[in-house]
Amino acid sequence: MIDLSTTYAGLKLKSPFIVSSSGLTASAERITKMAAAGAGAVVLKSLFEEQIMYEVGSMAEGSGHTEAEDYLKAYSRESSLDDYLSLIHKAREKAKIPVMASINCMRSKEWVEFAGRIQEAGADAIELNIYFLPMDREKNPRDYEAAYLDVAASVKEQVSIPVIVKLGSEFSSITWMVDQLYKRGIAAVVLFNRFYAPDINPDDLSFGSAEVLSSPADIRHSLRWVGIISSRIGKMDVAASTGVHSGMAAVKQILAGATAVQVCSVLYRNGIGYLRDMTGEMRKWMEKREYESLKDFRGKMNYGNLKDPSVYERAQFIKYFSRIH
Repeated sequence: MIDLSTTYAGLKLKSPFIVSSSGLTASAERITKMAAAGAGAVVLKSLFEEQIMYEVGSMAEGSGHTEAEDYLKAYSRESSLDDYLSLIHKAREKAKIPVMASINCMRSKEWVEFAGRIQEAGADAIELNIYFLPMDREKNPRDYEAAYLDVAASVKEQVSIPVIVKLGSEFSSITWMVDQLYKRGIAAVVLFNRFYAPDINPDDLSFGSAEVLSSPADIRHSLRWVGIISSRIGKMDVAASTGVHSGMAAVKQILAGATAVQVCSVLYRNGIGYLRDMTGEMRKWMEKREYESLKDFRGKMNYGNLKDPSVYERAQFIKYFSRIH
């Protein structure tokens, strides 16, 4: 009997497939379908600090009365939060799989209270989606790193449920950052976040968005670091994100040491039911290899388990292109 269950951030999951935060997870009905199709957990659509602050400003703008502006700000803030808390409650009630809240935040102060109320609503964990664009040439890079750690630590102090951090890949030392998060009690990290990227239309000189959905080739962004982090910081659970478009892509990430994988773009392209194909593909591979559970092969090919771990360190193409004239 093939067992796809895993333990991620202290939570028991029936499969390693987590549907990541997106519009797909903004409905309790869709989340129920995801659970039936094989999802082990879901991360709800993010509660965005920027969006709440924008709505607050839009409602209060031009009222001309300080008390009225304060009331409108409080109302907008509470309305956004109440809708989110309701989604948590409905999703947990209907889906019967772990439901993680997602907070997209820029400052620690705004989210300390929110985190406590999210826990009270029944969320099984909180995933922090933190990003500061490091564009200030006068600012020390350590200040940016400290900001990430401050947000994570502040939220962790407020709740008893697991706190997870979804990281970008731009840190000068990803290993150091993950280690610092581990020391602050963070239960897991997601490698890596996929951020909005601008694009330019040269025909009408307008700005738009670059490709929103990931492709199978994007697995290269996370596979190396999943393999390294799972070896160097073995007590930290790692979820692989971006580029997981098949059951075999998930197998690769688990071989590299991932505890779970996050999927999103592939479900936008193929539908929620494609989770059945992905779990089925993983089962067939495990049967062929005579693996009964994920722990039989998790980390088998991570940095610490290879005779030649330099395959994870190699950064240049010279070996492959040196013979091309």
